[in-house]
Amino acid sequence: MGLPTGQTVPAPKETRMTTPINLAETLTREQTLELEANRLHERLAVVGWSMLECELIAPLTAEINALKRRLNAVVLAHSYQTPDVIYGIADHVGDSLGLSTEAAHTDAEVIVFCGVRFMAETAKILSPGKRVLLPAPDAGCSLADSITAEEVRELKRQHPGVPVVCYVNTSAEVKAECDACCTSANTLAVIEAMPGDELIFVPDKLMAANMQPHTKKRLITWDGSCIVHEDFGEAEFRAFKEQYPQAALLAHTECMPSVVEMADMAGSTSGMERFIAAHDEIKQYLLVTECGMTDKLKVAFPDRDFVGSCVLCPYMKKVELRNVLQAMTAPRPKQEITLSEDVIKGARRALDKMLEIGRSERVK
Repeated sequence: MGLPTGQTVPAPKETRMTTPINLAETLTREQTLELEANRLHERLAVVGWSMLECELIAPLTAEINALKRRLNAVVLAHSYQTPDVIYGIADHVGDSLGLSTEAAHTDAEVIVFCGVRFMAETAKILSPGKRVLLPAPDAGCSLADSITAEEVRELKRQHPGVPVVCYVNTSAEVKAECDACCTSANTLAVIEAMPGDELIFVPDKLMAANMQPHTKKRLITWDGSCIVHEDFGEAEFRAFKEQYPQAALLAHTECMPSVVEMADMAGSTSGMERFIAAHDEIKQYLLVTECGMTDKLKVAFPDRDFVGSCVLCPYMKKVELRNVLQAMTAPRPKQEITLSEDVIKGARRALDKMLEIGRSERVK
């Protein structure tokens, strides 16, 4: 099986969430919270939330949504966020670059990024004039934290003239040192578009290993990996496939090559969603990615059965309704993303190069 081949499918638009209508001027607080709880339960019941649980978070989601209007703010939520964040307060849900691009196209003055630090930095790079808030400032990423800008400069000294491509899961400072950025949806396209017969690819060694069989270029790699996706093993998925023979196995390309080789489709989280949408005939899926994606897809595709394993990202789960509210009400210095003009300029160059190349993820 290996990496997916076949038809090229256009990228989907990021999920746009429905923002509740502001009825505070005509309803009592009790009535407003009752409506909010009902709105939440309509979506969250699919993933097992009770009405009582929805009633408990309704005051928080209602206040955050009211703050969005007062601050002219947009709330972005990565697909790995918890359902209360995705369906309670998010205006847009999707992958990191798509969300940052979406926010840049809005007239919002404030971006609240429910994700990890490198994602909020990307939003700042694409919207330098907007205020970008990160509710959980200690939400890092094992990939982004595995390499520094100085280490990229050292690689360039060791391999003079060799182009450098960085995965989007990197800091703004690292992006500023690279020739192009890529996402899991266009990694191979970016690799193939770069000049020469060798390439420095940082920081994900597993993604590089998954790409190497599909390019003639020699990939010079770094020893970074995702703590979520490296946790999936071949043996457990062979067991799952035996138990659920009709299930399609969808794997992220941050997984080990042995897992990707077993997959019916391998690619990005948005690629997984497109694959499911395009295959009505497949009713059962085994997702090899972070747990939040399963919750999101259960709501999006209630007629499908999602089985098997997932791993929680400890960084993504640092975001919760309470720190979102706190960041919007009285942000601490570490919750506001600031980048130097030089870093923004360099990182924007790498992102623009990727956007120039385009997106060409392939699915079966």
